[in-house]
Amino acid sequence: MASFTPGWEALPEALHDFWTERHLLTLTTLRPDGLPHTVPVGVALDPEQECAWVISSGGSRKVRNLLAAGIEGGPVTACQVDGRRWSTIEGTAVVHHDPAAVARACERYAGRYRQPRPNPDRVALRIDVRRFLAGRDLLPD
Repeated sequence: MASFTPGWEALPEALHDFWTERHLLTLTTLRPDGLPHTVPVGVALDPEQECAWVISSGGSRKVRNLLAAGIEGGPVTACQVDGRRWSTIEGTAVVHHDPAAVARACERYAGRYRQPRPNPDRVALRIDVRRFLAGRDLLPD
């Protein structure tokens, strides 16, 4: 295992490509009692804003976990696996209700996956990525 701390401009090509291919991921948040909560999600990197985005319904458990963590958000990991290739991002996620952030998250999601269905309760989770972890085939020593 290797790790990479952004400098987004220096993101290794193989790692960048893996994070733009269509893969589902798991997102782990912490419940108020400290236990992990892991669910499948789509995650889209946003190198221009130096973050990653997840879209969600506002009443979901992951959103409630992050809101309970406070205004500065809470710790998260998002992990994707494709055979031997894998990568995890670690960071802090904040829930955004504002239309501009939700639109940006939907735009990034559509670029990696497909146009999301309408959801009037949609929120955006902005992950400030602290570091990438990955196997050696994506992140050489």
